[in-house]
Amino acid sequence: MTMRSILTMAEATLKSGELSHETERTGHAKTSDKSLTGLLPRHWRPGPCALILATSLLALWLPHSATRAAELPPGAAGPPAPRMMPMGGPGMMPGMNGPMGPGMVQGPMMPGTMGSPSMPIPFGMMPPPELGQNKPLNSKPVFPSDNPWNEDISELPVDPDSDALIAEIGVDKPLHPDFGDPTDGVGGGIPYVIVPGTQPRAPVHFQAVDESDPGDYPIPRDAPIEGGAASTGDRHILVIDRDNWKLYEVYDAHTKNGGRSWQAGSGAIFDLKSDQMRAAGWTSADAAGLPIFPGLVRYDEVMMQKVIPHAIRFTVRKTRRAYVYPARHWASRSNDASLPPMGMRVRLKADYDISGFPPAAKVILTALKKYGMILADNGSDWFISGAPDPRWNDDELGTLKRVEGKDFEVVEMANVVTGQ
Repeated sequence: MTMRSILTMAEATLKSGELSHETERTGHAKTSDKSLTGLLPRHWRPGPCALILATSLLALWLPHSATRAAELPPGAAGPPAPRMMPMGGPGMMPGMNGPMGPGMVQGPMMPGTMGSPSMPIPFGMMPPPELGQNKPLNSKPVFPSDNPWNEDISELPVDPDSDALIAEIGVDKPLHPDFGDPTDGVGGGIPYVIVPGTQPRAPVHFQAVDESDPGDYPIPRDAPIEGGAASTGDRHILVIDRDNWKLYEVYDAHTKNGGRSWQAGSGAIFDLKSDQMRAAGWTSADAAGLPIFPGLVRYDEVMMQKVIPHAIRFTVRKTRRAYVYPARHWASRSNDASLPPMGMRVRLKADYDISGFPPAAKVILTALKKYGMILADNGSDWFISGAPDPRWNDDELGTLKRVEGKDFEVVEMANVVTGQ
């Protein structure tokens, strides 16, 4: 494709965006004489298709422009730089917010193109999450940035009982990734499935009906069950409605009538655009009354985004009859104050050296320093949760076992709710 054809197509796309906006606003079509040098006029708002196509064409043009400039002799004038809307500043489209600054996300793309560190992609231009089992979210945020799962706790004080709580769990016990490659018979994990808003819904009958969200859930007949269809474990099912951005989670799920209905221990629905929490004292599909999915280590974050922007779910064998924010529920009969309450947050110590770990492990350990991990269920000590994926390298994940309990500290807890 020649330079002239790229610019011609981009200009036509931009004008079509102006035309669709003017028609939408006034009911009358309007032509425009703006050229590509006025790439993003101040009050221009394109339709989604025009915006995505124009951005793609611009991404093609920018590396081409850089190459042409490099070939010019010293002192020669290069191609004119396009006037672009300041990313993350005034003029950014409303509703955009992301980890790279207002309105920006880091995409898994080549340097010098949209999505690279030098040119982040506005959320409005990101492709939607992919449909299917354990598919990428394409950087779409799970819960608002001020949600507890997304909170940076690296600078918060250490709890005065940290040493005693860590000792109770085990100072010499290793961190254990409870996920990996499911095809090798070793890696497990908690799977999830992303469905469209049109996914047919099925009734779910709950055992803990008083603490479960009623209604039909958009669970596919072939939804992946934690541990497999024959599992005798927790049998979680996690479903994300991509179009309504809601999360449906059930515990101890068993299909009935060929998948036309389900029987489950408990279930919860979470609006991923909201900070709304469960009622105090309510369970969810997890013992602590928390959502499971936001705390999973996912392949797309670790290996594609190369950053985990949230806390990680973990378990311990013995907990206290108590919970602390953001948890809403306990799952113990013991009032022993030396035991950890549900919702307790633990982080990897800031001075722990991660330089000798492979790349995937470094991403996980970095998140454990910045966001920590949240105690969400009774299980094996220091087990962190993730989603299965055949692309995981179990040997690399196994290096996390070099980290031990003594390398962690408990973040200060306040207003612990007890069952006494």
